[in-house]
Amino acid sequence: MSVMMGLRLTADPQRFEQAVKDNEELLQSIVGRAKQAGAVHHAFYAGDGEVLVVDEWPDEASFQGFYDSTGAEIGELMSKAGVSNEPQPLFWHLMDTPDKF
Repeated sequence: MSVMMGLRLTADPQRFEQAVKDNEELLQSIVGRAKQAGAVHHAFYAGDGEVLVVDEWPDEASFQGFYDSTGAEIGELMSKAGVSNEPQPLFWHLMDTPDKF
C-alpha cells in the first residue's frame, strides 16, 4: 500500500513559486527521476510563510532512494527558492476506517 510523504518548508510561497518556475528545467529533471523511482503524485501547497510538499510513493524506501540520489539537485532548487529550514520527510500510511471515501 502506498504512503503519503510530507515536507514542511520554511519559505515565502511567492518567492518559492517564482523560483521553481524560473528553474523549470532543473525541476523537470527532478520530477522525471521521481517518476522513474515510483512517485505516484506530487504537489506543492502554499501556507503562511511555508510551503508544503505532498507526495505519494509506493513505500518509504522508494522515496528515500530517490531523495538519496537527487539530494544535491533538490538542495540547489530549495536554496534558489529561499527555503530556510532543513526539511524532514514525514510519512503517513492509509488507515482502513469505515468513514473513508
